[in-house]
Amino acid sequence: MSAPLFDRWTALQAELPATARLLAVSKGQPAEAIRALAESGQRDFGESRLQEALPKQELLADLSLRWHFIGRLQSNKVRSVVRAFPVIHSVDSLALAQRLSRIAGEEAQRPEVLLQVKLRPDANKGGLLREELLLAWSELRSLPSMTVVGLMTMAPMGCEADERQALFRECRELADHLELGECSMGMSGDWHEALAAGSTWLRLGSVLFGPRPSASPAA
Repeated sequence: MSAPLFDRWTALQAELPATARLLAVSKGQPAEAIRALAESGQRDFGESRLQEALPKQELLADLSLRWHFIGRLQSNKVRSVVRAFPVIHSVDSLALAQRLSRIAGEEAQRPEVLLQVKLRPDANKGGLLREELLLAWSELRSLPSMTVVGLMTMAPMGCEADERQALFRECRELADHLELGECSMGMSGDWHEALAAGSTWLRLGSVLFGPRPSASPAA
């Protein structure tokens, strides 16, 4: 591992309490950088593009890694995602959850699922509204072949730090109300606010890896 990458990873790990974990967002990063982090002890990696992730997974198949799908989950990609990712952070509707559950059963898989919630108006992001989630909760938690372990949310662009922290705290309180342990919230630009609000998964890319290289991510 290069010294800057190791130093960033070590510094981030030192800031995290026992209740929070670093999800290394390796989108746009080469397999060599993932391998370097894995050799230092990082196990969980997040990818958002299936066509980019699969070649890297093949190159790194000798490592004991846990892959998280964090991108928008399209219904026509559910089967491929279920086969390749044991953790999915972006199930944003009851219909998508139902489809995922059916396909996971057909594939003899049981992914851990975080439900994406939208707690503020945002035309650029999907997610279950609070009221939709509460109405569908009984069915969501009983779907077979998947385990709902938590919630995921993102702050709209342009929010101030106090607004982001209030949003993240609301997500944490909603997860607690539903007796869900995990909250996937906080990225490179707002992870401090998310951590203070009770995030358990911090999705960190550029603050960990640095700028994305221009070369092919699977090279």
